Amino acid sequence: MRALIIEDDQRAARLLAKGLREERFAVDTAHSGEEGDEMASVNAYDVIVLDRLLPDKDGIMICRGLRERGVVTPILILSARGSLEDRVVGLNAGADDYLGKPFGFSELLARIHALLRRSELTRAPVLTVGDLTLDPVSHRVSRHGVTINLTRREYGILEVFMRHAGEIVNRAQLAERVWETEPDRFSTIIDVHVSNLRRKIEPAGRPRILHTVRGHGYLLGLTQ
Repeated sequence: MRALIIEDDQRAARLLAKGLREERFAVDTAHSGEEGDEMASVNAYDVIVLDRLLPDKDGIMICRGLRERGVVTPILILSARGSLEDRVVGLNAGADDYLGKPFGFSELLARIHALLRRSELTRAPVLTVGDLTLDPVSHRVSRHGVTINLTRREYGILEVFMRHAGEIVNRAQLAERVWETEPDRFSTIIDVHVSNLRRKIEPAGRPRILHTVRGHGYLLGLTQ
């Protein structure tokens, strides 16, 4: 599952992203309303966590604008303004849920899962490359019908690869999506995780599916 967090408080955004990644979400973060609005408009997400009080663009305006442009992704608004009137304004703008600050992460996660259960997006097709499959809802990974057990990092890396199948994915993209950090610090660690992942998704007797593109990154796909 892929989530977008639009939150100008960078520490809060990092904590939310860390918690969701531990639950096997692929997470993007935006620290301004304009950036978040653009990302939500051009990328496909399963859920958007949107802070209402942003310095450059009000969260209510962003929510209303996304709905007017036909974006149907479930939106959970976070706000220190939690009065009944404020909640009504948020829901009338198109939000699917409204959570007042401060809140516990367990409640946030429960609300996100409730939104996903109600959303048609949970019925999105399983990601498939050749005989390798990944179910973003159940987190089940298999090849040729055989279940593959992955660590949290390996799963996150594989989901990035499968969402960009046939494209070169570099270390910077993996560091940003799976570790949310700069690539230089984690280059060796990323290579180790990719190597471990490759061993698991390329069992004996199955064709090679994950390729190293020297000097550029990695490419997931079957070659002719």
